[in-house]
Amino acid sequence: MAKSRKENFRTSSGIEIKPAYDAGDWPGLNSTAAEDLGEPGKFPFTRGVQESMYRGRLWTMRQYAGFGSARESNERYKLLLEKGQTGLSVAFDLPTQMGYDSDHVMATGEVGKVGVAISSIEDMEILLKDLPLEKVSTSMTINSTAGILLALYIAVAKRRGVRADQITGTIQNDLLKEYIARGTYIYPPRPSLRLITNIFEFCAKEVPNWNTISISGYHIREAGSTAAQEIAFTLANGITYVQAAIDAGLDVDDFAGRLSFFFNVHNNFLEEIAKFRAARRMWAKIMRDRFEAQDEKSWKLRFHSQTAGSTLTAQQPENNIVRVTLQALASVMGGTQSLHTNSMDEALGLPTEKAATIALRTQQIVAHESGVADVIDPLAGSYYVEWLTDELERRASEYIARIEDLGGVVKCIETGWIQREIQQAAYEYQRAVESKQEIVVGVNEFTQAETHKPDILKVSEATAREQIERLKKFKARRDQVVVAKYLGRIQHAAEGDANLMPLFVEAVENNVTLGEIADVLRKVFGLYRETITI
Repeated sequence: MAKSRKENFRTSSGIEIKPAYDAGDWPGLNSTAAEDLGEPGKFPFTRGVQESMYRGRLWTMRQYAGFGSARESNERYKLLLEKGQTGLSVAFDLPTQMGYDSDHVMATGEVGKVGVAISSIEDMEILLKDLPLEKVSTSMTINSTAGILLALYIAVAKRRGVRADQITGTIQNDLLKEYIARGTYIYPPRPSLRLITNIFEFCAKEVPNWNTISISGYHIREAGSTAAQEIAFTLANGITYVQAAIDAGLDVDDFAGRLSFFFNVHNNFLEEIAKFRAARRMWAKIMRDRFEAQDEKSWKLRFHSQTAGSTLTAQQPENNIVRVTLQALASVMGGTQSLHTNSMDEALGLPTEKAATIALRTQQIVAHESGVADVIDPLAGSYYVEWLTDELERRASEYIARIEDLGGVVKCIETGWIQREIQQAAYEYQRAVESKQEIVVGVNEFTQAETHKPDILKVSEATAREQIERLKKFKARRDQVVVAKYLGRIQHAAEGDANLMPLFVEAVENNVTLGEIADVLRKVFGLYRETITI
């Protein structure tokens, strides 16, 4: 046998790869299982959720941006739209994510650092200034305070004469993955599920074109999971949300069509394509067969994807352009509905204008010059890709069954089981890097002395001071009796079982801030403390 350059060849999920594949490796080729492949736009959507895919319309190019003040972020959005971006994606700073106003002591040193600071309707008005809300689709990466940010967005649109049923976009609103992998949770899981289902119910009636959740595997993968784990834990979370909504009295077809997903795209090109195809097929079966959804829209797994921040290196940052290009190509060939491409400098700091432009141009070159958008599901029928799609579905299905045997996602979070599974996968990958079984170019092989220091975008401390000062003036101008009245209404509703979303909208319209609403909910729901896993 010829000499091999590695001891063994495996995917990120530990799937052993043979030297070559043929018809005998894919049983579906000559059996009824071949029907699982289906046609584009038809159940089980292995080949895509639209019949025409990119021949009809390209994916949304949605660059994630937000830093410093609302004014600075608004300027970046306008720049990206001018350069051809087709959707907005908002990053919020940590205080906003954790339910603290910019002037709160817990926000000290973090205002505007990793995203834009939004505390009030005034901040949201500045953030969205001159942007065509009735035309542009806006994605907001926000979870614990998702309902409040959506309420602010609705309130600003109303002030501009744009009805709630005219706005389009997505809130991430995925709290379960925060407990699993990311950490920007506030309340315990059960009241968090209530907030999520409140949003489902409210939007089904009032904001029908809004995606009420983006069930996220992205952060699960960033924490170190394998591709198979990313599928399994993401879909298991999705099952939990659907069941919670049904338990709250909602009809599955009233909300399931507005569910969306958010996946990572790593460097193992063919495994990532197979991952997306397997996830679509699994979700279609789950929604049709398990939840008995009747509407075909309820069966479709629509997803946003983002290239993998955890694969970017501070060493030789220009190499990241190549990594992002491969990941973007995998995402497109896997059938994404929208895509964010990371900037080459993100291992060093917030993206500079130049780096963000290169990242957007990467998508545009893939779309218009590569030819991959001209054909639907271009790797369908590849012996290896079809075999790998089946194998990932099998492994992910086994994980979901195991989670259910252990009592469901919430129970597995509370015991730390899911977190330990991800930690073990991350540990095994790091060992492979250290032993050079996995090569990271520029890090453990092909290294060189760095002779050039790239420009790094830094948020000025003056920006935080200006934000805090403006917020204090905003609060001082308000009628405090009115503020107290609306906060009292929210507290009373939170102590009962009323839908909180209409109250959030009324409150922010009357100048109640994000942090004040979150404080009331903290008082009623309490705080979640993480289970420490070793």
